[in-house]
Amino acid sequence: MGVSYRWVIVALGALMSCVAIGTMFSLAIFQEPIASATGWSHVGIASAMTLNFIVMGFGGFLWGAASDRFGPRIVVLIGSVLLGLALVLASRAETLLQFQLTYGILVGLAASTFFAPMIAATTAWFDENRGLAVSLVSAGMGVAPMTISPFARWLISAYEWRPAMLIIGVAAWVLLVPAALLVRRPPADTVDVGTEFAAEGARPQLSKVFRSPQFIVLGLTFFACCAAHSGPIFHMVNYATICGVAPMAAVSIYSVEGLAGLGGRLLYGSLADRLGVKPVLVAGLLVQAGALATYLLVSELTEFYALAIVFGSAYGGVMPLYAVLAREYFGQRIIGTVLGAATMLSSLGMAFGPLIGGWIFDTFANYSWLFIGSAMVGLGAAAIALAFPPLVRQKPQPVLGVAP
Repeated sequence: MGVSYRWVIVALGALMSCVAIGTMFSLAIFQEPIASATGWSHVGIASAMTLNFIVMGFGGFLWGAASDRFGPRIVVLIGSVLLGLALVLASRAETLLQFQLTYGILVGLAASTFFAPMIAATTAWFDENRGLAVSLVSAGMGVAPMTISPFARWLISAYEWRPAMLIIGVAAWVLLVPAALLVRRPPADTVDVGTEFAAEGARPQLSKVFRSPQFIVLGLTFFACCAAHSGPIFHMVNYATICGVAPMAAVSIYSVEGLAGLGGRLLYGSLADRLGVKPVLVAGLLVQAGALATYLLVSELTEFYALAIVFGSAYGGVMPLYAVLAREYFGQRIIGTVLGAATMLSSLGMAFGPLIGGWIFDTFANYSWLFIGSAMVGLGAAAIALAFPPLVRQKPQPVLGVAP
């Protein structure tokens, strides 16, 4: 394998993140059709997304550690098979509990197999332009609302929700299983550079890592950032519909956010390579908080589009930066484990938004308090990020290659 294979890894990671996150977040598109067809409550359906994030969090930690030990290929292959199976089973659910268990638990467990292993694999392949490479992998998440969500909406309109979810599950198998077989580990001469955690010859003690100021600030910032934007993202389609926007146009707002997130990932990743990760991260978190508060003032489709560009670029742009920080602070040997643990905290933050948003809507018949609370949490994330310790470089250490 030549050096050019690194871009194949980037492309595979982008595809996997697109399909995995796109199918999971498509529940926002399925929510109203499922509620209308079954009579299940919005908060009951949204709780499946809450379960997604909780399971995804703990699963991300376990799968990240497994990828450090066994390599990323076997992990993402298991996830590819499991994701399609979960969607197929969820499409056949006859009760709300069955749907919550299949969609909430199995989809979350499957989706957690992709992020940490593929980001870790990407950081190992790149010494230069790492921020851009990680952002390109994460860009798959930005493409998801422009692809999976409209596809899900079209399928629901044509076939109703059960056949639509079944078709998406089969499509996940077709796309992901071959992609997983192409994943490889980097060449044996990859260089590991970072702080004292990367400088040690042996693997650092995880208890030391998880008690370090670097990890504590990383985890808390990631948690608060995701807690801030998860509810507005999930309930945006329903909120726009309440404001008088037509259903298909409301889905297009979701797609505009995704497109803006794609651009934001590229912009913020490039800026992080030039200016440093911390200042770019703090700036992005402040923009995100301001955009969340501004949603209280919009009601027209054009206003939703304009704000979606700002909001989508901000939350999309900052997400890959946590992986770059984890790699710089802790090195390559344990990047899957560290990023998986940080992702677990972020997923717990993501879990609150859909459930709280559903409760707010069922209680007050509007989303005002959701946007107010989310903006405040977003400001808290920016404040925590200011506490990131300075990065102290150590001498590079060679990383021994392991067969995929």
